[in-house]
Amino acid sequence: MNQFILVSMAFTGGVFLAIQGSLNAQLGVLLKNPLLASLVAFFTSAFFALLFVVGSVRNFPSISDLKTVPYHLWFAGGFFSLLGISLYYYTIPRLGVSSMISLGLFGQIIFAMIAGHFGWFDLPEEPLSTRRVLGALAMIAGIFLINNK
Repeated sequence: MNQFILVSMAFTGGVFLAIQGSLNAQLGVLLKNPLLASLVAFFTSAFFALLFVVGSVRNFPSISDLKTVPYHLWFAGGFFSLLGISLYYYTIPRLGVSSMISLGLFGQIIFAMIAGHFGWFDLPEEPLSTRRVLGALAMIAGIFLINNK
């Protein structure tokens, strides 16, 4: 797949996350509980994921493949997803969607730079460089401009 398509897909994913965050934050306000909104979102996400899996996956993993997956990988991602998404739903109505998404993206990039530098989570190492640090500093400036009224 070429780079333009991958970049377009990543951009579109970001748009979708901002949309779902906004809609589910509104749901959390109406339900008076961001965790309840998260529960609804995860159930509906699971339903749609099931539809996509049934419609598209041709080769399911074998039982022996499933047994090789470390136990923590079955639960840790979902746990951090619940925390992160619930924080989005809680803070979007209080900060606004642009502030929340910009601050959330900043947290993601800073953590990703640190995790990439050290190769955490069995991912390829991406050493910090002057260029990357300057990019993060530019982002900090952008976030300040987005959030400074």
